Amino acid sequence: MQFLKFVFSFLFLLQTSKVSAQHVSKSNEKMQWFADAKLGIFIHWGIYSVNGISESWSFFNNYINHDAYMKQLEGFGADQYNSQEWVNLIKESGAKYAVITTKHHDGIALWNSKAANATTTIKNSAAKKDLITPFVNDLKKAGLKTGLYFSLPDWSYPDYDIFTRERKRYDLKKNPKRWSIFLNYYHTQLKELSNQYNPDLFWFDGDWEHTSAEWQTDRVRSLLQNKNPEIIINSRLDEQGDYETPEQGVPIVKPTGSYWELCYTMNDSWGYQPYDSRYKSSNMIIRTLIDCISMGGNLLLDIGPKPDGTIASEQVKILKDLGRWTNKHADAIYGTTAGIPKKHVNAKTALSKDKKQLYIYLDFKTTHGIVLSGIKSKIKKVDVLGNDAPVETTKLNDTDYIFDIKEEQFDKDATVLRVTFSGEIQLSEEKDEPISFQTLFEVTPATDFTNLNLSTLSSNLNDGINIFDNTNLAADGKDFKSGIKNSKKSINEWVIKNAEALYKTKAGIPTGHYQGNTVLSADKQTLYLFLEGEPTGPISIKGLENRISRIRVVGQGTMLNHEIYNKLYWSKIPGIVYIDIPKEILDTHLTVIAVLLDGPLKLYRENVGAIESNL
Repeated sequence: MQFLKFVFSFLFLLQTSKVSAQHVSKSNEKMQWFADAKLGIFIHWGIYSVNGISESWSFFNNYINHDAYMKQLEGFGADQYNSQEWVNLIKESGAKYAVITTKHHDGIALWNSKAANATTTIKNSAAKKDLITPFVNDLKKAGLKTGLYFSLPDWSYPDYDIFTRERKRYDLKKNPKRWSIFLNYYHTQLKELSNQYNPDLFWFDGDWEHTSAEWQTDRVRSLLQNKNPEIIINSRLDEQGDYETPEQGVPIVKPTGSYWELCYTMNDSWGYQPYDSRYKSSNMIIRTLIDCISMGGNLLLDIGPKPDGTIASEQVKILKDLGRWTNKHADAIYGTTAGIPKKHVNAKTALSKDKKQLYIYLDFKTTHGIVLSGIKSKIKKVDVLGNDAPVETTKLNDTDYIFDIKEEQFDKDATVLRVTFSGEIQLSEEKDEPISFQTLFEVTPATDFTNLNLSTLSSNLNDGINIFDNTNLAADGKDFKSGIKNSKKSINEWVIKNAEALYKTKAGIPTGHYQGNTVLSADKQTLYLFLEGEPTGPISIKGLENRISRIRVVGQGTMLNHEIYNKLYWSKIPGIVYIDIPKEILDTHLTVIAVLLDGPLKLYRENVGAIESNL
């Protein structure tokens, strides 16, 4: 009998594990298009564009009273709305899906909702139109995936418990009947959206206001899956989501989930705000996309149409510029997976699904070659996407290579170098020996390895290996002698010029905060950035909590400007520091930038999640 019980238990566990494996496999299948897409377009459109104010939050935070906010319905005409033009622009950008706000927290439905007491654009706005149907129809015709944004909170609905930050309509525990009315209302609206549009993705928002049980999220998921078993749901349907949704801040470390998407504004606003002119450059947006791709994620880039339905020229330009780059580099975008560790190449990278191709994204130009190290696989071919000219390859040893790219092969925003292997890429985990004084300073008769050696030096310094400790190097470089007979003049001059970044400096900051190598001063108040080549746009630092006192070029003293983007004044999460680098200040070999902080270095490395409060 005991034996039979054991056999039965074993078979039960085996069957359970099979079902679990099948569930994971099925989940992976439905997520494949999303994982391959890499780029989507977010659309925040609503009556808030009339006054150019914060969507929903403006009345919630009492910046404007609710009646005045809703009066914008009278000015929301959408008289120049052309959904086909929107879709054409989205497709031109290279995006594979779009997510449009069907209803924000203000409760205004952009489709013809028949739910009781629904406020809709067709009934209540000057537009007198269903704005979702034509867009979804055109999106599907274009072969793009459809995403619908839906706010769980509805601050305007009379039977929703929360009205503004200062006012509640009722306590749902004391008045469950009213809460039940609201649940029926929002579930009805979700059924409408699901049945009418059969979207590929639901993008929920606002789950922080109630618990999963109060929202009845398990019921919502079942409701949506009954119509479409393959429906994808974001992480903001509490405990029911398929992928993570960091917001505004580009992740410093790769999110833990298998699938994730950064939702990101072009300026500082989600909806149209005419006086928000702080647009990021197209170059910055392209490099943000690369950041996401290199970590295996997606970028959901936001646009905010005007109340008449047209899209601001600044936003159109960014989408078109993005399209130029994505069209040229499609192979290095769609269907790729996260790249290899930074120690192998000083650039962002991604891999093809079969792991036989490595894509190296270069947001700088250089005449000194690109070093790829620690590669055990045999290289079949090296080429630059969008350019047929050959790439000269020098094999330094069994695992290390230098690729020389011609001036005309560089892209103005980001060049993509493709390395094709004979099989799956195999990486060497062996640590390279730190560069020695002899190797650094010696004159090599055949090949000039100045840049390679300085790059290796900066990498060693970044790891806390400082060969200048216990030498005669002073902070000002004065009277420095390498002690190497016939030492290389260019190296000697570089060391003297950049002595302050070498003298008693300590290991740099962790990977993810800055693309290149770094070191810290002994008091940890100056961060030194090593910069190879000529950047195509401003260089960036992520997750820096300190205030910046000043930024200068080491060895020159030239002061540099910086700007901070995506810093929400009420949030503890730091913004992204962008530093403009004039071409004139670049060192022939390796530029060093000193960032003076207001105190010892403080870094933010937590996950960047959904924005749950918008003051």
